[in-house]
Amino acid sequence: MDPILSTAVLSLVIGAVIAFVFFRSYLLKQRSEVQTIAKPDLHSDPKKHSKPPQHVSRKSHSKSHAHARDKDSNKRHHPLDLNTLKGHADSVTGLCFSPDARNLATACSDGVVRIFKLEDASSKSFKFLRINLPAGGHPIAVAFSDDASSIVVASQAMTGCSLYMYEEEKPKTANGPKQQTKLPPQIKWEHHKIHEKQAILTLTGSTATYGTADGSTIIASCSEGTDITLWHGRTGKVLGHVDTNQLKNNMATISPNGRFLAAAAFTADVKVWEIVYSKDGSVKEVSKAMQLKGHKSAVTWLCFSPNSEQIITASKDGSIRIWNINVRYHLDEDPKTLKVFPIPLQDSSGSTLHYDRLSLSPEGKILATTHGSTLQWLCMETGKVLDTAEKAHDGDITWISWSPKTIPLGNEQVVVLATASVDKKVRLWAAPSVNSS
Repeated sequence: MDPILSTAVLSLVIGAVIAFVFFRSYLLKQRSEVQTIAKPDLHSDPKKHSKPPQHVSRKSHSKSHAHARDKDSNKRHHPLDLNTLKGHADSVTGLCFSPDARNLATACSDGVVRIFKLEDASSKSFKFLRINLPAGGHPIAVAFSDDASSIVVASQAMTGCSLYMYEEEKPKTANGPKQQTKLPPQIKWEHHKIHEKQAILTLTGSTATYGTADGSTIIASCSEGTDITLWHGRTGKVLGHVDTNQLKNNMATISPNGRFLAAAAFTADVKVWEIVYSKDGSVKEVSKAMQLKGHKSAVTWLCFSPNSEQIITASKDGSIRIWNINVRYHLDEDPKTLKVFPIPLQDSSGSTLHYDRLSLSPEGKILATTHGSTLQWLCMETGKVLDTAEKAHDGDITWISWSPKTIPLGNEQVVVLATASVDKKVRLWAAPSVNSS
């Protein structure tokens, strides 16, 4: 038994020695590999740095590029380019001027609504008020309600669309001196799943001044389906619903005086409704008024003239039409086409392009139009091109709007055009000279 026992002990010792040698060589190999990885971090080409320094390098690299881009953006890349509003972390999906034109609200996919103070359009930087929407939703459109202190925001979430009305809280003066610090805007009313689960395409507002209207702001939310809802800006009360019955909406807007609601949809015809007011100034009903017939293909966008008596439409048929809607439609008098202009924008093959957005200047003389990232200004009298910015943004333009009044630009007072884009920027533009047409 003793020889067998000694043989077993010897085998265990030899096995332990072999295991020790194997693991020692393995550990030395791993250590040498770690050293070979670490050494280039100190001495080799910077492009081969390990991950932590690479992350820092990328951050500083992006900062230097951002600084360079900021410098470039300050250089006017187009004669009409006045300024750029920065600070957005994602696509800017909508914007709106306050009635006094001194505030510009933007909706951004980063979940924030920003209200910029436009004290001077030539400022190097702009102060803005930040409104963070409730978690789970991001703003897609904005419209001021009554004045610059209250704003209606359309929000998109997985469960559907919501509307929020934010209003600035006035500092309380009771039991002490007046507070100097402004309180953040608070939600005054909210509605959820307003178009079931359908997205909101446009959100527009107008001050109701027609007839017996009481001067309230009327808001129209247009869904991607066929329904449009009217809201009372101050209270959030639903004022009416309409159905375009045209398969799919493109957009809807209210006339400046709050009398008409018009919608562009899948078909070539534009439907117009009248918002009827009661003697007490409230909305009584929304009734069918007229149809604009003449285009041969879908109308992509439309806007009203400042006096609410004309509608300008752009169609995929390659034309722009100006309509007179100041007719006695109750007596079956049809709206009349006043002018037809060809869209003066072609692709590289010479094919006419369509316009995505339209916005008419406050005095009604200049029509701003967009296609993709191209911005174009047309003379309303002749239809001729006043100016073109072929790459106004580094991505598609999502919204355009003229300031309703002039704003300071140094020592001048000017009307400006604001454009929003997926490139995370909002640009301010001067109006071209109409005499250049």
